[in-house]
Amino acid sequence: MSFYLVPSWYSILKRVYKAFLGLTDEDIGAVARTGAEKRKAEKLKKESKGLNSLKASGFLINLAVTVVLSIVFVILLQNVSSDGEVNSFDPFQILGIDEDADGKAIKKAFRTKSLQYHPDKNPNNPAAEATFRMVAKAYEALTDETAKENFRLYGNPDGKQSLAVSIGLPSILLDTDNRNFVLVIYLIFMVVLIPYGVWTYYSKSSKFGEKDVMYDTYSWYHHTMGENTLIKSLPEFFAGSAEFRERNMPKTQSEKEEIGKIMSTVRSNMQKPKYNHPVLVKGNVLLHAHLLRKTDELSASALEDLKYMLRTSGSLVDAMISVCQHQENLSTALTCIEFGQMITQACWVRDSNLLQLPYFTSEEIKHVEKAKSKANDIKSYRALADDQKKGMADFTEEQKDDILKCLKDVIPDITVESKVFVDDDEDDKVYEGDLCTVQVTITRNNLKDGAKVGLAHAPRFPYPRQEAWWVCLGTKEGKIINIEKVTSTGKVVEHKIKFLAPRVGTYEFDLHVKSNAYIGLDEKQTVSLTTLDNSVLPEYKIHPDDAELDDEPTLFEEMLNANVEQDSDSDSDDDSDDEDDNPKTSSLADKKAEMLKARKAAAAAGDDDDEDEEVEEVYAEK
Repeated sequence: MSFYLVPSWYSILKRVYKAFLGLTDEDIGAVARTGAEKRKAEKLKKESKGLNSLKASGFLINLAVTVVLSIVFVILLQNVSSDGEVNSFDPFQILGIDEDADGKAIKKAFRTKSLQYHPDKNPNNPAAEATFRMVAKAYEALTDETAKENFRLYGNPDGKQSLAVSIGLPSILLDTDNRNFVLVIYLIFMVVLIPYGVWTYYSKSSKFGEKDVMYDTYSWYHHTMGENTLIKSLPEFFAGSAEFRERNMPKTQSEKEEIGKIMSTVRSNMQKPKYNHPVLVKGNVLLHAHLLRKTDELSASALEDLKYMLRTSGSLVDAMISVCQHQENLSTALTCIEFGQMITQACWVRDSNLLQLPYFTSEEIKHVEKAKSKANDIKSYRALADDQKKGMADFTEEQKDDILKCLKDVIPDITVESKVFVDDDEDDKVYEGDLCTVQVTITRNNLKDGAKVGLAHAPRFPYPRQEAWWVCLGTKEGKIINIEKVTSTGKVVEHKIKFLAPRVGTYEFDLHVKSNAYIGLDEKQTVSLTTLDNSVLPEYKIHPDDAELDDEPTLFEEMLNANVEQDSDSDSDDDSDDEDDNPKTSSLADKKAEMLKARKAAAAAGDDDDEDEEVEEVYAEK
């Protein structure tokens, strides 16, 4: 029992400590750099700290089980410490007399105790029988000279005892009247509960693949996404993820009516659904409510379902991109990255990316677009001088400071540089078959030297999201060469893409650097590569020492030779008596020696490589 209680109490106390003392605001992502993030930070504190963070069902169940088992453990410990044989043998305590009692007092106490606990007066009472034996042993220790000397020397009237370790069980388990009950409990634990727990754990864990995404989700993405998938289709495909199928199934009529009401407000911005399953419809509608910033119209239960979807959105979008990588669909992979940006910023396809700025709404964007110095995106708006930035006339000074701070310090301003080279090459030329490296350098211009980038500014996304960048290299035909998320938090980030140089010719590849959290900050470059014919390279000459290595036997040949020698020795011993009787049978050792000579002759003729390849092919087929 202690094997469960000790780690269980440790995990409980550790979680309680984190809930009240052990976690800082930075640890849970409750960082408010602008006024728009304060509301999100307060919600994260409320959910991740204090009693609210301890209301998870798994934690409460474990706490209840641990408390019950702890009470049982304390009761058993008290019973053992008071009645068990683990106590030291004290004859005076057993007989209930003082240590200076005389012989009369000892005899009187013995008679009284022996009559009280005699087995004839206590039938079917193992505890009384054990006490009777202890009384007799205590009397012997105080009256018999030999027993008294043994007790003085060894603490036991029977003399020196060997160490014995046993398991103490409660008397209720040893009572013959309870054997059926004990058997039933044992069967329930060993035949029902433990196998069920193992089966439940295995069945759940076997459903998940990479990044804790279910295999059914990967299969669903493979089925639905293709080469020409549009971004408007992705909310429906996202809603069909296996992680949401049980939770997003409408269970009541009022829930269905609420989904229908929300759909009427977002329908104009939705693509016509391809599937009419209630799970997909609900998830699609809730996600559109988030993308269109209409979550205030959701009920508390619907909002919790939406937050459940958004909590796993990062790993699910990554799963979408990995499926596109497997399919080599560059355009769909880029679309999935942009979909992840929109989920983080709660924006949709028709929205201006200026909505990422705190306090900005469609009204402020209209003022910006009507200004003489038009700034249609966040890059051009940031490039304007502060006095030329329109749309902030109705804001307070504090709100204006938040917007300017967000533009200058929070939203990343990056520069991307790239170059192609071959490692350890004497010149800058690339030949067919060379291992090429495309080095991509991302510099965060508005990050101080030595500083680390923080969380993405996303006030409408209910969870913290770390800033990262997707680096993708693809062909002009839309095939993916490499795509990877770069999560480094430094000012200068270097990422290397390695691939084999293609055939002779001139090639152009598309290099995309896209944010995982911000819209409109993506960079695209063209990487040029000219591959030359490798036949013009000088012939590679093998060093004589390396050439001699080819003549040495391989590990397989050494093992084969050892087996041949062993077999030949055993066969020669067994057949020594029969050689004279059967002259027609040649020696097996001679045959194998001839085979080895033939192999050496073939090696001298340059056939070793072919034979080794044949051996490898045989083992490959096996």
